Amino acid sequence: MENMDKDIQQILLTEEQIQSKIAELGKILTEEYADKNPVIVGVLKGVVVFYADMIRQIKTPCQLDFMWISSYAGANSSGKMLVRQDVTADIKGRHVLILEDIFDTGNSLSFTVEHLLSKEPASLKICTFLDKPERRKPGVTLQADYVGYTIPNAFVVGYGLDYNEKYRNLPYIGILKPEVYEK
Repeated sequence: MENMDKDIQQILLTEEQIQSKIAELGKILTEEYADKNPVIVGVLKGVVVFYADMIRQIKTPCQLDFMWISSYAGANSSGKMLVRQDVTADIKGRHVLILEDIFDTGNSLSFTVEHLLSKEPASLKICTFLDKPERRKPGVTLQADYVGYTIPNAFVVGYGLDYNEKYRNLPYIGILKPEVYEK
């Protein structure tokens, strides 16, 4: 970790704060989804760490599933979203919970919600670990049903969040030094 720690300007959320919030959200979601056998959908890749911790705190039967989406236009992001891997479960008439690592601009989450709603679930809710409302794109009206932490508009990494596929394995959430990503 020492090598990566030097690139962190400030620790925003410690391991202890993260695990405390996960336990708190787990109790709420266990109550909400008792006897509903929800399909819990994670959108790859950033959600993996949060997803693994979160599902172990949801103490009711559930089905796990994943999606992988990306924006595609050759080497550049176009903002146009593409489903690279869809959910494998038939979610028609099922209760669906999306677990999201960070609700940022809202582009990918809005796309995911629209895509899943087209499959006619009984209900669809969103649980995001981090909410960064200052980055929301104009016109995005989507709201998360459950939020771990609302954070400032800073470039954060760790706990699954990355910069160029690095820092995902930090056990905390830190603000990346600008000189690292402005090179």
